[in-house]
Amino acid sequence: MATTQEKAHHAWRAAERIKRLSDRLVGVGPIGLGLDGILAWVPVAGTVYSVGAGAMLVVAGFRGGASVMTLGKMLTYLAVDSASSTVPVVGWTVDTLFPGHLMAAKALQKDIEARHGPSALPESWDRKRKARAGRRGVKI
Repeated sequence: MATTQEKAHHAWRAAERIKRLSDRLVGVGPIGLGLDGILAWVPVAGTVYSVGAGAMLVVAGFRGGASVMTLGKMLTYLAVDSASSTVPVVGWTVDTLFPGHLMAAKALQKDIEARHGPSALPESWDRKRKARAGRRGVKI
């Protein structure tokens, strides 16, 4: 059975995956767009994705041993994000611009790092990014 620290760092990595997929597939500076923002414009699909990804984050929070305060923050961010996707056009715009999954994932990651120390991404996650940057002549 995994130790508490291993479970927590596994939850940290799960939050990172969801954060990137939901709100940071494409990023320009502080602004990002992911599946949550794109699917917000598809009736029902946006809400289903938002609620599903949010549930995965909350489960990761429980498994990682997040505090009640952190789970409360996460649920608040996710509720606003998911509720906005139910309102046509205006809500979809809000859902596209409001990075609820990103904010919830960062809250979880911060809680885990405070309790169990910093977590690192596997090297394979950055390999593709470094390869693309190298082809463009950008040094990392």
